[in-house]
Amino acid sequence: NQRYGEHGRRNLLDVWTRADLPRDAHAPVVLQVPGGAWVTGRKTGQAYPLLSHLAERGWVGVSMSHRLAPKSRWPAHIVDVKRALAWVKENIGRYGGDASFVAITGGSSGGHLSALAALTPGAPEFQPGFEDADTTVQAAVPVYGVYDLVDDDKLGVPALLQHLERMVFTTTLTDDRTSWEQASPQYHLSADAPPFFVIHGRNDVFTHAAQARRFADDLRKKSSRPVAFAELPYAQHAFDVLGSVRTRHTVRAIERFLDVVYCDARA
Repeated sequence: NQRYGEHGRRNLLDVWTRADLPRDAHAPVVLQVPGGAWVTGRKTGQAYPLLSHLAERGWVGVSMSHRLAPKSRWPAHIVDVKRALAWVKENIGRYGGDASFVAITGGSSGGHLSALAALTPGAPEFQPGFEDADTTVQAAVPVYGVYDLVDDDKLGVPALLQHLERMVFTTTLTDDRTSWEQASPQYHLSADAPPFFVIHGRNDVFTHAAQARRFADDLRKKSSRPVAFAELPYAQHAFDVLGSVRTRHTVRAIERFLDVVYCDARA
């Protein structure tokens, strides 16, 4: 229950470490962003298999809550993610973490937010009042996320547009396309993007794998850093919430990816 912002219980985070991790360990860090369609979700109850596994392997994990729609409208969600990143950069050393290597992950709407945060370091529109704070990340692992809210190619779920217009945004796509593009990771691809590992279930009916596949393909064409993509057969939305054989394999794949990126960064 560490406070990272000014919005009460919605701006709290938990730090995951192994009990014997030294305070001067300089361990790599991963920030977990919760999912829940931007209207629900908090720092507890999600990604336990991943956070516990990485903590056991010597990482420092951080799970966060953020403000939720419809009470808090876009861009409150991404602003909170950026504030949490700024807090991590400034404070994680007290818990044995290395502020120079922070990865970000999340599922569903957390996948959207983690991808967007990774692709927009220092973006002033998402950092009001803390524009100079360091919000860079060194790796991103979005899981069953949403990458294109505009969705001109109709690769997403049709009902998502109505949900976003009714519950999350203050404008419609027709009236304010620019803000919707600004909120879409697909519109922030660049050569400077950090390494990405995009994971999606092939049978996901809430966020379609086709959009994730297109995002990874397009990012790979532009980024100068590694972009990995895994499309898991028969996997549904939120397949990794509970422990299972598929979850264990996914967690280990994420660990291997992050370890490679971390070793390359330290080489």
